[in-house]
Amino acid sequence: MIEIIPAINTESFEEIKQKIKMVEPYAKWAHLDAADGTFTKNTIWHNPADLAGLETPLLLEAHLMIDRIERQIDHWLLPNLRRIIFHIEAAADPNFVIEKCREAGKEVGIAINPETPWTQPYPYLEKINLVQILGVHPGLAGQKFDTEVLHKIKAVRKECPGCIIEADGGMNEVTARQAVTAGADIITAASAIYGKTDIGQAINDLKNALA
Repeated sequence: MIEIIPAINTESFEEIKQKIKMVEPYAKWAHLDAADGTFTKNTIWHNPADLAGLETPLLLEAHLMIDRIERQIDHWLLPNLRRIIFHIEAAADPNFVIEKCREAGKEVGIAINPETPWTQPYPYLEKINLVQILGVHPGLAGQKFDTEVLHKIKAVRKECPGCIIEADGGMNEVTARQAVTAGADIITAASAIYGKTDIGQAINDLKNALA
C-alpha cells in the first residue's frame, strides 16, 4: 500500500497547525519541513519547542534540513514526533544521529539531495527505517521534480528490496506515479494537496493516480 503524506513547508507555526487540521480527516501522517538557513538558502519554521503542546491524531515526521544536525538533534527528540529524517550531506557522524533517534524510540530516515549519489546512505540501510530521495533541492516549496532522480529510486529498490523509500519534492499525480513505478513506497506532497480547494479530493486524486 502506497502511503500519501501531506508535507507542510511554511514559515509560521500557526500555519503548520492549520494545515495539520486540514488533513486530519484524510491522512495518517503529516510531514513537517524544518530549515534554519544553514543547509538551505532559505529559512522556514524550525523551532522544535513549538511542538511541545501540539495535539493531533496524526503521526508526525520531521524533515530536518539543518546542517551539523548532531548539535541540534536532542532538541527534536520530542514525544509527538514519530520519525526524524535528516540529510546525509548535513551530518558529520550519521551513526551518532541514528543512535540518538533510536535511543529516544524514534523511527529514523536519511534524506539525499538530487545531486547526491544514491550509494551514500548504503552503509546505514540496516540501521534506518527509510531512505528519502528528494526530487528537488531542499528548502523551497513548489519546485519542479527532477526526473533524473528516478534512477536513484530504482537503484535503491534493486539494492535493498526491503527498504522503505520516500519520494519528496515536486510530487503530483504524474510524478508520484513515476516515483512509485520506480520503487517508492511513500509519496510526500505539498502543493498537490494544499494547492487544491478540496483537500480530501486532492489526496484521493493522488491515491487514484497510483492505483
